[in-house]
Amino acid sequence: MQPVEQLIQREKNEYLKSIAGKIVAGERINEADGLALFEQGSLPFLGVLANYTRERLHGDTTYFNRNFHIEPTNVCVYACKFCSYSRLYAHRDEGWELSIDNMLDIVKKYDGQPVTEVHIVGGVHPKMNLEFFGELLRKIKAHRGDLHIKGFTAVELDYMFRKAKLPVEEGMRFLKEAGLDSLPGGGAEIFHPEIRSQIAHDKIDGKGWLRIHEAAHALGMFTNATMLYGHIEEYWHRIDHMEKLRQLQDKTGGFNTFIPLKFRNKDNEMSHVPESTAAEDMKMYAVARLYLDNFPHLKAYWPMLGRQQAQLTLGFGVNDIDGTIDDSTKIYSMAGSEEQTPSMTTEQLVALIRQARRKPVERDTLYNVVTAY
Repeated sequence: MQPVEQLIQREKNEYLKSIAGKIVAGERINEADGLALFEQGSLPFLGVLANYTRERLHGDTTYFNRNFHIEPTNVCVYACKFCSYSRLYAHRDEGWELSIDNMLDIVKKYDGQPVTEVHIVGGVHPKMNLEFFGELLRKIKAHRGDLHIKGFTAVELDYMFRKAKLPVEEGMRFLKEAGLDSLPGGGAEIFHPEIRSQIAHDKIDGKGWLRIHEAAHALGMFTNATMLYGHIEEYWHRIDHMEKLRQLQDKTGGFNTFIPLKFRNKDNEMSHVPESTAAEDMKMYAVARLYLDNFPHLKAYWPMLGRQQAQLTLGFGVNDIDGTIDDSTKIYSMAGSEEQTPSMTTEQLVALIRQARRKPVERDTLYNVVTAY
């Protein structure tokens, strides 16, 4: 008998048993089911179901890529309470602002190296507008045309488009023609206005975030999606967030990956809010894998969780642990993450995945296989 069948047979809660039956039958669970998994499901119960689903989709394959980050600035016009990274524009002398030449120099550092992706995200700086980033994209592509550019959160894009007085669709088309290949999932936070108004009241709302990603999908671009969890939200807010993502994915099929992002409380306005436990983190990953049945991939961002925790997620539905990073991001280290110098070699990532008894596969941004180890 398979572990998942034993699980269903042993489960005394009839509702949970019925949810497990749906999952094994390949049926979609609803919002009430998702909430029950959070509120009533034990960690072993959720882990077995999430691992069953993960292995049904991907077997033991666990993906990573060779990437690096460029963070153009940490100066920002917004003041999100959970953010430890940005510095308000009024205090921009405390932050950094990279020129196009500075950023091209970062790209050139990787000349001759087999990286496949540059990830560009940062604060929302009023002087770094649509034309500025269009020029950056064109110069990166002129220098290294094979490098996939994944760039700009919906928050950054919304500001660029409004400042340029362009509709979302035109702004997205401009950036795609300049060289932008796909979007990261940042800026989603929690969609529900009840929470969003408390932690990020002055930036794009949930509907706006979804609209930008839908516009990208309409142009044939793939994007990722995130959710910031473990702060003041309740379980039903998480389900509401994932339901909105699931509905858009039904419509467009343009999301590659969902990435739950753990709230970190160092040096921000929410330092009084305790961080989630490891058990709560694993529950989040498991329920995400079970609820987002139309998302092909579930990613654990290892610089945020730390290496051992990232390894643990591979038993709770995760099939991707991001990339080599090469110590090129400060967003989570400034918030007190486990990894203060986030960098792993390809060999280290392969070893980490193998230690969890999974099969390491290097991918490109769109999940084409580069090397199967």
